Amino acid sequence: MASTHPFSLDARLHYCPANGDMMRPPINFCLTHHYTPGALTDETRRERRIRVGIYEDLGVRRLINAWGSVTILGGSLMPEPVLAAMREAAGSFVTLRELQDRAGTRIAELVGVEAALISSGAAGGITLAAAACITGTDQDRIHRLPDTDGLANEIVVAQSGRPNYMYQAAEHVGARLVQVGSADRLTPDDFAAAIGPRTAAVLLIVATLDHQQLRSPAVTATIENVSAVAHRAGVPVIVDAAAELPPSANFRAFLEQGADLAIFSGGKALRGPQSTGLILGQRDLIEAAALNNNPNSAIGRPMKVGKEEIAGLVKAVELYVQRDEEAELARWNAVAGRVAERLAGLPGVHGEVVVSGMYARPPITPVCLVHLDRNVLGLSHDEVHRRLLEGEPGVGVGRFDGGLIVNPMMLADGEEEIVARRIREVLSA
Repeated sequence: MASTHPFSLDARLHYCPANGDMMRPPINFCLTHHYTPGALTDETRRERRIRVGIYEDLGVRRLINAWGSVTILGGSLMPEPVLAAMREAAGSFVTLRELQDRAGTRIAELVGVEAALISSGAAGGITLAAAACITGTDQDRIHRLPDTDGLANEIVVAQSGRPNYMYQAAEHVGARLVQVGSADRLTPDDFAAAIGPRTAAVLLIVATLDHQQLRSPAVTATIENVSAVAHRAGVPVIVDAAAELPPSANFRAFLEQGADLAIFSGGKALRGPQSTGLILGQRDLIEAAALNNNPNSAIGRPMKVGKEEIAGLVKAVELYVQRDEEAELARWNAVAGRVAERLAGLPGVHGEVVVSGMYARPPITPVCLVHLDRNVLGLSHDEVHRRLLEGEPGVGVGRFDGGLIVNPMMLADGEEEIVARRIREVLSA
């Protein structure tokens, strides 16, 4: 299906530096969202000029997303079949727990795992997973949370600074975090030494662990060896894999490496509702997580996932497992390459396509690193990032110490040309 993407060359939304507000546009325009990237046709552009949408009505700017599936820009765009499933679900009443159970069974079958539960984002999944490991299916314990006095309530994690919303998500249920190792040294023995009679679980963050391993050879902890240590003590392992799709094999990979629960975002690569997540893993722990979840009177009640989002995520997973993964990666590689080509010849600028977990999640994603020489350009990468966001059209990109990261995951066909043009404009101003 051909598609369009949310931006207009004719839109004029103004940034107010005094308070950061986005001012209402002086003209009426609207953009449509579709799942499969496609060409930006003259007909589509004409249509956009005569419609007004919710964002324009609120005075909110639309952006081109060259940053990836980041929450700060709304994650991803849902395909029409997902939106259709949500609209259909909105038209009837159901028993929510039955819907959750049937949806979990369907998703588990689709991705090849024992059991599944839909959560309110991946962070909400961490909260429910932590609760499950502390309470099991004991109703008295479930009703006590976040009071965990006298319970095994310790969760062993890698040392991390604050803020850290993933760790806060675990602490939300009354867990006490026991931090081990350092940014440059982390071993399975560090986890073994911290596990004791009050340990409820070990929590590993895949992205953080990958980055540590890339930076230091003294980081030898892996999901496999930490899981082996934890299981010898009868302790379950939770793995946060929010942004670790593709490949689709990762639905099972972390569980096969020893994790008891693996958690994914529903609103990133899956392109489901941004407010959803997936907990996959052992049936007993999934059942305990469900008992701690909405609509029960439990710690997860405030993290409600509605019937519409549940239906939308089921459809998103169905679509995801059917897609051509090799073609998707090849397209991203070509898009990143075109950005690098368009920036060639700019003084103080060098673009290169890399595939590395240091610069993108998931680590198999090809991205274009735009190296910027501040001495030549007279601009920091932070300033370039700001000007791209505030310009017209606004463009969101990632950053690293040496410049910008252009992630092709959420770019529609042809948008890489606009991204490269905007970068050239900012650097040539």
